[in-house]
Amino acid sequence: MEQKLTPDEFVTRAVKKLRKPPYKGIHTVYSGFNQAYREYFGTDPIAQTNKMAQEGTIIIRPVKGGVMLYLPEDADSRPDPKKVIEDIIS
Repeated sequence: MEQKLTPDEFVTRAVKKLRKPPYKGIHTVYSGFNQAYREYFGTDPIAQTNKMAQEGTIIIRPVKGGVMLYLPEDADSRPDPKKVIEDIIS
C-alpha cells in the first residue's frame, strides 16, 4: 500500500470520515481506526495521537474500551474545575 498521507493527515481524515452522526468523534477501537493506522503505517497510533493532543490538533477523551478522538472544534468543552468546586460547596 502506497503511503500518501502524513500521520497528522491520516488521523484528521479518520475523525472526519469515520464518525457517525450525531457523534462528533470516533472510538479508536470500535471505529477500526487503530487497526487501520497500524496497517497503513506499521506502527501503533498511540504515540501519534498523544503528540497531536499535546499540540492541540485533536482532543482525546478516555472512554470504556479505549479513547475517543475529536477535532478541537467538535469536542464538548469540559467545565472549569473551580466552577464545579464552587457549585459543590455553595
